[in-house]
Amino acid sequence: MTTVRLPLFPLNTVLFPGLVLPLNVFEERYRAMMRELLKTPEEEPRRFAVVAIRDGYEVAPSAPGMPDPTAEPARGPAAGFGSDPLAAFHQVGCIADAATIRERTGGTFEVLATGTTRVRLLSVDASGPFLTAELEELAEEPGDEAGALAEGVLRAFRQYQKRLAGARERSLATSAELPDDPSVVSYLVAAAMVHDTPTKQRLLQAPDTASRLRDELKILRGETAIIRNLPSLPAFELTRTPTSLN
Repeated sequence: MTTVRLPLFPLNTVLFPGLVLPLNVFEERYRAMMRELLKTPEEEPRRFAVVAIRDGYEVAPSAPGMPDPTAEPARGPAAGFGSDPLAAFHQVGCIADAATIRERTGGTFEVLATGTTRVRLLSVDASGPFLTAELEELAEEPGDEAGALAEGVLRAFRQYQKRLAGARERSLATSAELPDDPSVVSYLVAAAMVHDTPTKQRLLQAPDTASRLRDELKILRGETAIIRNLPSLPAFELTRTPTSLN
């Protein structure tokens, strides 16, 4: 088992390998994380782990509020995540490689990172200025019939895009703009679908590429059928721009 210890950045979103993650970093705990990452030479990867929040707040409360208006807001790296941060997060996340970390006037940061490798969360350490975690790297196994499933998912995804956009086929991305590697297809489609965090988390932690693609095919067919019958569903702007890893 290959393990690694990295800074931990919990978010209300799921990051997939290959997908771009822009961040506006303003809380002190994450600013401290970025200052630490900047100590890494530019030619080396500046890595941190992203996990989706199961129970807690992405931004820690900064003022008294409900249910006790007199209570002081929590402070520190685990603020907003309860007494056991490990239980507050989904257990499978993704390593992010920060290509750009730009400090603004005032000490906040603009960060552009890319997901690289899935990891399983083993432990969380809140003793420092920001959270760190021990992580197990997860291999991406292809599974059975991943290639054929990827072709089916791309066809279903095009229909899904078409229904969301309410546009003709020529307004959608061409096949040349979409990948043909099954694992890349599985992550791109998982990120692009309009769905809730638990569903996206389920796709991230699928045991192999083929399992993820089978799940996506089922979801896409179901969602396309619903949109066909309810054309006024929101989020139709999603596919007015070309598909991208963003």
